[in-house]
Amino acid sequence: MFKLSFPAPQRDRDPLAICAAIAIAFLVLLWQRLHLPTRIYFDEVHYVKAARELLLMARPKNPEHPLVAKEFIAAAIWLFGDTPQSWRLFPALFGSLGLFAFSRALWLASGRAFATVAGTLLLATDFLWFVMSRIAMLDMIMAGFAMLALWMLAGAVRWPGQARLRLVLAGVFLGLSLGAKWSVLATAMLPGLAFLVLRLRQHGRRFLLATDGAPIPGISLAEAGLWLGTLPLLAYFASFMPAFFYAERPVNPLHLVEYQGYMLKLQHSVVKPHPYQSVWWQWVLDIRAIWFLYEKIDGVQRGVLLLGNPFSLLAGLPALGWCLWAGWRQRRMDALAAALFYLTAIGMWVANGKPIQFFYHYLLPSTFLMAGLALALDALWRRPDRWRWAAPAALALSVALFAWFLPILSAAALCCGKPSYQAWMWLPTWR
Repeated sequence: MFKLSFPAPQRDRDPLAICAAIAIAFLVLLWQRLHLPTRIYFDEVHYVKAARELLLMARPKNPEHPLVAKEFIAAAIWLFGDTPQSWRLFPALFGSLGLFAFSRALWLASGRAFATVAGTLLLATDFLWFVMSRIAMLDMIMAGFAMLALWMLAGAVRWPGQARLRLVLAGVFLGLSLGAKWSVLATAMLPGLAFLVLRLRQHGRRFLLATDGAPIPGISLAEAGLWLGTLPLLAYFASFMPAFFYAERPVNPLHLVEYQGYMLKLQHSVVKPHPYQSVWWQWVLDIRAIWFLYEKIDGVQRGVLLLGNPFSLLAGLPALGWCLWAGWRQRRMDALAAALFYLTAIGMWVANGKPIQFFYHYLLPSTFLMAGLALALDALWRRPDRWRWAAPAALALSVALFAWFLPILSAAALCCGKPSYQAWMWLPTWR
C-alpha cells in the first residue's frame, strides 16, 4: 500500500542568494526594451484599454475577465503615465517576483539546492515565462500570485508552527490569482483537495475536525477549508469592488455570483477561428508558436515570438514520467506534487470546452513541468556514476537556446531585415 511521506529535513545549503540573483538578473533583462514596441500590440489591445476605462470609472471593458490584473495595469498608468513601459511594468515585476517565489516553493518542497537552482534557471529560460513577463496581458500577474501562494503553502507544510499565517497568505494570493485570470482555477483547487484526500485516508469519519497528521499537523480540514476555500473566494469577489461604481452599467454587488455566469458566457461566445489558435497537445509538443509582433518598429525589423524552449519543454515530458515513478516507488512527495500540479493544470485545458485556445494557456502547466525537470536533473546530479555531467549540461543547453532565441523573444533589432526570422524557424508550424 502506498504510504505518505514528506521530504526529510533539509540537508543542502539554502541557495537563497543564488536564486535571488537569478530573479534580479531576469528583471534586468526584462527591462531591456520593455518599452518596445512603442504602441499596443497583440492582446494588449484588450487589457490596456480596459485599464484606461477603470481609471475613468466609465463603463465595463473586457468584462469576460476578472479585474485584478487590469487593476494593476491601471495603477501603473496612474502612477507613471500612460506609456508602454508603464503598461508592462507589473507583468515584469510579477514575472521576476513569481520566479523567485517559484524557487522558494521548490526549495521548501524538496530541500535540494541543485534542484532549486536548476528549476529557477529552467523557468527563467523556458521562453514562455520571459515573453509573458514583457507584455501587458493578464497571465503573468495570475501566475505570479499563484507562485506566491505555492511558496506560502510549501512553507506551511515544512514549518507547521508558521502554518496558520502562511495559509492565510496563501488563501489571499490564490484569490488574487483567480481574480487576475481564471486559468489558475484547477491549480488553486488542488491544495485543498489534497488536504481533503490525506485527512480522509488518515482519519476516516473524523476527517473534518482531526488536527493530527499530514499534510500540516495542528490544522484541521475545517480550518484549512476556511483559509484555502472561503478566504480565496472573499479576496476574489472583493477585487470586483471598482466595478460597482462604473458610471455606465455598474455591476450589482447583490448579483455578483450571477455575474460570473455572464462572464463565462462571454468567454465561450468567441468562436471565430483565429490563425494562431492551438490545442493542448500542440503545446505539449511545442509545435505551435504565436507571433505577438513582427514588423518594423523605430525603423528596424523586430519580432516577439511566443514559443517554448525546444529542449526543456520536451525534456520535461520524460521527467514527468520519472516524477510519477519517484512519487510512487520512492515516496518522493516533491516529485509527485510537481507531476500532479502539471497534470491538473494541463488537464483543465484538455477538458475545457472553451472553443478558441492559445499557446499562452500553457504558461502554468509548463511552469510545473520545469519543476519536475529540475527534480529529475537533481536525481541525475546525485548519481555516483559518469552520467551526472548530463544534469549541468542540460541547464547549459537550456540557457544557450534562450540566448540564441533572445532576439525574437525581446523585440531586438533583427540584423538582416524582414527575412531574418527564418534562422529561428526550425519547424514550419513555428512560422
